[in-house]
Amino acid sequence: MSIPTHPPAGEAVAPRRIQEVARELHLDLDQILPHGHYIAKIPIDELAAREGQPDGQLILVSAMTPTPQGEGKTTTTIGLGDALRHLGKKTMICLREPSLGPYFGIKGGGTGSGRAQVVPAETINLHFVGDMYAVTKANNLLAAMVDNHLHHGNELGIDPRRITLRRVIDLNDRALREIFVGLGGTKNGVPRKDGFNITPASEVMAILCLARNFADLGERVSRMVVGFTYKGRPVRAGEVEAVGAMQVLLRDAVHPNLVQTAEGTPALVHAGPFANIAQGTNSAIATRLALKLADYVVTEAGFATDLGAEKFFHIKCRLNGLQPKAVVIVATAKAVAYHGGAGPHGGLANLAKHIENIRLFGLDPVVAINRFTDDQPEDLEKIVKFCAKQEVEAVVARHWAEGGPGAVALAEAVLRVLEKNRRRKLKFLYPLEAPLDRKLERLAKLVYGAAGVDFNRDAETDLQLLTRNGFGGLPICVAKTANSLSDDAALRGRPKDFRITVNELRISAGAGFVVAICGNIVTMPGLPKVPAAARIKVSPDGRASGLT
Repeated sequence: MSIPTHPPAGEAVAPRRIQEVARELHLDLDQILPHGHYIAKIPIDELAAREGQPDGQLILVSAMTPTPQGEGKTTTTIGLGDALRHLGKKTMICLREPSLGPYFGIKGGGTGSGRAQVVPAETINLHFVGDMYAVTKANNLLAAMVDNHLHHGNELGIDPRRITLRRVIDLNDRALREIFVGLGGTKNGVPRKDGFNITPASEVMAILCLARNFADLGERVSRMVVGFTYKGRPVRAGEVEAVGAMQVLLRDAVHPNLVQTAEGTPALVHAGPFANIAQGTNSAIATRLALKLADYVVTEAGFATDLGAEKFFHIKCRLNGLQPKAVVIVATAKAVAYHGGAGPHGGLANLAKHIENIRLFGLDPVVAINRFTDDQPEDLEKIVKFCAKQEVEAVVARHWAEGGPGAVALAEAVLRVLEKNRRRKLKFLYPLEAPLDRKLERLAKLVYGAAGVDFNRDAETDLQLLTRNGFGGLPICVAKTANSLSDDAALRGRPKDFRITVNELRISAGAGFVVAICGNIVTMPGLPKVPAAARIKVSPDGRASGLT
């Protein structure tokens, strides 16, 4: 099949109708579900129909420890996909759906930037196809049914003080972190303390992203633990008879969403779990479908290798049998400087640790130096030479300014490392049957470089409760700061002789992992003093300005 020719460097093209994008992928045009001219849902039946076909090669984009502004993983993912297609490779990109929280907060949208974007960016960043709303409604329906069960006699013996399920909304609103419900007398339910998470932190979102098919989605939702009884027994969503209704709300959301980049490369943008309390990567259904439709699939995982790549490997890949063959570590001169420059424990040492982390999993990485317009050539050259000493190829990528052609050298380096990793299998750093505390100890020492792990009193209690109820054999999902290898954001570079403190363990039984809360982690972000929402204006003709 011929791949459409790309435009010259820096030149954008008008988006193709989504039917043309689907035709390039040999999808049945009578089966896709268009949402306007440039978006379509692809029925999961298209994946089932291709189960016997060989997979393409999976490429993960991760990063060194970022600055608070981020280092451009999404932009690099898109630029690399465009560059591979520019070289004539049949390529697809897989991304998470953006959340409205950061979009109206401080970080902006999740569709890339500059010449490396997925389109239509404004639609994708705002309401898109309603998947976020479906997850919100399914989660909150379950919460309503739990409180309704309490109101009507509480036959299951749920302890109102030990309900773990929280309501969600896809906005940053710190005032909703801790609330009381059921106030105002007996007709309004049972009074208890509750709170909201942001929608990407909902376990329903994590389940949507790990489910293999619609039946598996229902089974996972049924296994969700909503709380514990007075005797300490976990209570499941299936016991409050919410599963069927939740599946109905998620019936359309389970289908991946097909869009394209500004240069026409096909992209699946589907679901969006938090990168801390969950696995932080797009749906397994979308990734598996892309691997059937393309020879090269480029995807990303939230945050750096210590959080994003580790969870991608131990949770998404392990639970879905995926075998990535290349990893790109995004680095920037700004991040190297932020983490202390070239000193023995500085920014270059931080980058070296992330290179080491990928090698722990059995793969050799490529370093993509995401070039900013004010970077100094000598700073970029230092990173290239440092990586060469680590026997890793580092490439300066200019996709933000030049689009796919600006990342061709990166794409060529990725093709070389794909060949190098061709016969290698993904290694896991702990056996599932190991106790939860041992798994945490392995991650802390090997991936973070910590001296060890400490559990506070609440976490010790949680550890005993979860182990006693049979959850000890699940993978660990560590929630800690993304701005340090440690659990203290102030420790930059490559810190030494630190310990990780676990404050709480939470069960995500439907998703299939245990969350370890370390440090000051919040699952409902707040707005900054001047949020991005304050800059947005709408003209009389309905056009918006100030959207990032």
